Amino acid sequence: MELFLMSLITGIMVGGIYALVALGWVLIYKCSGVLNLAMGELTLIGAYVTLTFYQAGIPFIPAVVCTLLVGIVLGFVTERIFLDKLIGEPILAVIMVTVGLSFFFKGIVEFIWSTDTKVFTPPIFDIKPIELGFLKLSPVYLWSFVLAIVLLVIFVCFFKYTRWGLSMQATADDETAALSLGVSARFVYAAAWGIAFMSAGVGGALLGNINGINISIGYLGLLVLPAVVLGGLNSVPGAIVGGIIIGVLQNLSGAYLDQYFPGGVKEIVPFAFMAVFLLFKPYGLWGWERIERV
Repeated sequence: MELFLMSLITGIMVGGIYALVALGWVLIYKCSGVLNLAMGELTLIGAYVTLTFYQAGIPFIPAVVCTLLVGIVLGFVTERIFLDKLIGEPILAVIMVTVGLSFFFKGIVEFIWSTDTKVFTPPIFDIKPIELGFLKLSPVYLWSFVLAIVLLVIFVCFFKYTRWGLSMQATADDETAALSLGVSARFVYAAAWGIAFMSAGVGGALLGNINGINISIGYLGLLVLPAVVLGGLNSVPGAIVGGIIIGVLQNLSGAYLDQYFPGGVKEIVPFAFMAVFLLFKPYGLWGWERIERV
C-alpha cells in the first residue's frame, strides 16, 4: 500500500509538469490545427536556458522567469521566420516543417551545450525528504509540482480574463468571425508559439531539475503527446487532466511492471494506454467532435 501511495503521489506531481508542457501542444493545435512535433526540443531548450541563467548566479525562480521571457521571444521569432509564410498552406506541410525544426533545435542544443548530462549545482532544493506520516516526499518533486501548478493557473487566467487570451480563443473557435472583429490571426499564431515556448521551456527546466539535463529531455517532451491526445487536442483542461493521468500511469507501471518487463516499460505504457483509450473516445475527454458531411 505504501508503494502504491508513493507512486500515485509522485505520479501526480510529475503529471503537473507534464500538464505544463502539454499546454504548449494544445495552444498551437487549438489556434492552427497543427501538431508541433518540435515540442520536445522546445522543452530541451528551456531546460538548458534555465541552467545557464542559474550557473550565471541567478536564483532559480528568477532564472525561470528569465526562461519565460526568452521563450516568448524565441517563439515569436520562430513563428515569424519559419511558419508565418505557411499560413493557409496544407496542414501536413506545416507539420513537416515542425519536424525539421525539431532536428534544427536539437543540433543547436548539441552545438552550444554538448550532450553531457548536467545538473543544477548547488542543488536548488534540500535533498532531505519531507515526511508525511509513513510517506516520504522528495522536495524537488513537491516544489516543482507547486511551481508548475502556479504557472498553469497563471496561463489559464491569461486565456480567460485578458484581451489577448480571449482573442486567441476567438481565433481558435472561429477564425473568420475573429478576423471580422479585427483580431489579427498572424499575431495570434505568433503569440501561440511564444506561449508554447514558455510553457514547454519551464516544463523542461522542472524536469531537468528532477532528472538532470541531457538530450533525453527532448524525448520526455514527446512523452507528453499521449496526455494531449487523452485530454482532447484542443482542450486546456484536458491537457491538465491528461498530464496527471500519464504521470500516474508512468509511475505506477514503473513501480509494478519494471520488475517483470525491464527495459523502459514506463515509457511504453502511456502510448499503449492512449491507443486503447482512443478506441472508445477517439476525440479524447474534451476534444471537439467534428462531423463532416459528404
